[in-house]
Amino acid sequence: MSKKHRPKVSELLALTREDGWLFHDAKGQVVPLPLAAAPLADTHGHLTHFHQHEAGMALARAAMAGVALLGVPVDPTDDAARPQELLARLDGWIEEASAHIDELSSWGVEVPAHDPRTLLEHVHVWAGVHPYGAARFNASIEAHQALDQLLESPRTVGVGEIGLDYGPYNRTDPKEQRLAFAYHLRVANELGLPVELHLRDADGDQAAAAHIDAAQILEREGVPAAGCDLHCYTSNVEVMRPFVEMGCYVAFGGACTFPRSEDIREAAAACPRDLILSETDSPYMAPVPLRGMECEPAMVALTAGLVADAREQAGVCDRAQTYHDLWANAQRFFGVRVEV
Repeated sequence: MSKKHRPKVSELLALTREDGWLFHDAKGQVVPLPLAAAPLADTHGHLTHFHQHEAGMALARAAMAGVALLGVPVDPTDDAARPQELLARLDGWIEEASAHIDELSSWGVEVPAHDPRTLLEHVHVWAGVHPYGAARFNASIEAHQALDQLLESPRTVGVGEIGLDYGPYNRTDPKEQRLAFAYHLRVANELGLPVELHLRDADGDQAAAAHIDAAQILEREGVPAAGCDLHCYTSNVEVMRPFVEMGCYVAFGGACTFPRSEDIREAAAACPRDLILSETDSPYMAPVPLRGMECEPAMVALTAGLVADAREQAGVCDRAQTYHDLWANAQRFFGVRVEV
């Protein structure tokens, strides 16, 4: 492997080592991944936000963990203001990942049942403005043009992440957010594309105002026929119910593995089998037992395993069925067919 393709030493010590195991926790203990009954999909994993990891190595680890489909959200007001540069970087990371897969294989890391390089053909883009950037987007012709360029890319499968954030970290006027959200929904409907939604309520808001407002806007603008997903779902069954009644997918990430997330696990168990998805939202919210580390797409293996356990324990279906549902739903939502 060439020097430029070598992963950072600190990254390897924290996660992959030359002992044949893909993951280790912060204490260096091996973290075995659950046995998956189907290929895995990370429907929402940021490759552009890493602070500790190299994106190419993260892709390689995901491939070796059994991930065969990845959705990468990019934002024309943030990490994709220059779309062609961003897309070229993505191509470069995929090329690096191919070399890293060879090295991981040489270390004895177990190869999934399918060809790990399948993932390298199915790294797809979601283009849209996060609620934090709504005001900048509404006022910027350049941002609108960048969004248009991203939506024209053959890598792009949908619009997202878009939506409403009324949480403690947001500083954008809700009116600006609602304007940007409605605009993106209109674009998605015009182009026949699915959408991924970011919805966050204010702390302690039992009424779930962001979700209520989003549902009203979806009803007014129309839920895209190609699909709509509540990305990184962290609320309860009651908040989820009106969205699944509208036919929206619901994606569960690392938060559902946290000890105090019983309400999220109940929602995962209650979600209709044809609407449930898996994701990481990397580099955020790494799942237990890697919580506290920087999350990456490979960790969807841990989240999918927890979701499968929760649904089996609730008597919904066995673990294998959940894995097959997660995989089939992700392909349908992305509008792709992955040969494995």
